[in-house]
Amino acid sequence: MKVLSLTEPCATLIKEKRKLIETRSWKTDYRGELYIHASATKIPKDWKEDKEFMALVNDVPLNFGNIICKCNLVDCVYMTKEYVENMKKNNHQEYICGKYEEGRYAWILNDITPLETPIKAKGQLNIWNYYNELEIMNLMKDIEYGWIDKNNTKHNFVDETYSNNYVLQSPNEVINNKIGVCWDQVELERYYFKGNDWNIKTYFLVYYDGDKCPTHTFLTFEKNNKYYWFEHSWEKFRGIHEYESLKKMLLDIRNKFIKHELNNDYFSKNLVLHEYKKPRYHITVEEFFKHCESGVNILLEDI
Repeated sequence: MKVLSLTEPCATLIKEKRKLIETRSWKTDYRGELYIHASATKIPKDWKEDKEFMALVNDVPLNFGNIICKCNLVDCVYMTKEYVENMKKNNHQEYICGKYEEGRYAWILNDITPLETPIKAKGQLNIWNYYNELEIMNLMKDIEYGWIDKNNTKHNFVDETYSNNYVLQSPNEVINNKIGVCWDQVELERYYFKGNDWNIKTYFLVYYDGDKCPTHTFLTFEKNNKYYWFEHSWEKFRGIHEYESLKKMLLDIRNKFIKHELNNDYFSKNLVLHEYKKPRYHITVEEFFKHCESGVNILLEDI
């Protein structure tokens, strides 16, 4: 879904159909269904001090951090001096709900429908896309397992050239190339999940065997007090797996890695799990290892 984030109380004013125009400094060519997100940003001080403006929401609760309604964006009008003067004179309520200045744009909204259940979300700048977990899995369906080398050549399996020739792709490169190992695919998943407020985390599981050092990266999220392992690249376990606790989830993934990737032949001290943040794109294998190793070392017995 296409979403626009607004600082409260503007989002709630739209939901309550007390504001039908959103004013922006930039033009959009998009027309169609648009969802309105109330950002978690605090109400600006000058807005709070505007008693006439704030009186418009005195009787309704605000909705910080949620997608709260949908509407149709039907037009984007350039504000001339005459347009601004007309709004000031003939549409006072809209005028005090926006920033009307010559050279800005009025986004015209209609068919406003409140959501029965608001959707918790972080929000982003500009018009952004919100996807739930099932939609993201569907978006990943065309991505095959493999990698792109420094010469932009595709490889369908990890071979002896991988360590010296791999570079981490950006999400858009994975989408365009339709290929990526788990390292690449997790960054695409992170990109798709970035509007969600579900405590998204990414992990790097590595077995230091002194040779190939097999690894697996994966993304997890927390939703409605449940924990979920979102897995696409590991085909045997492709899907969205639900757990009662973070520890149970991470133990299960570790145990599956031990059984199916290490064939139960391992020394426990050599198997390490790191929680890591978003890396730079186009880094090498060595740089990716260093990035993940600089993250948090997860000791499952301490969770």
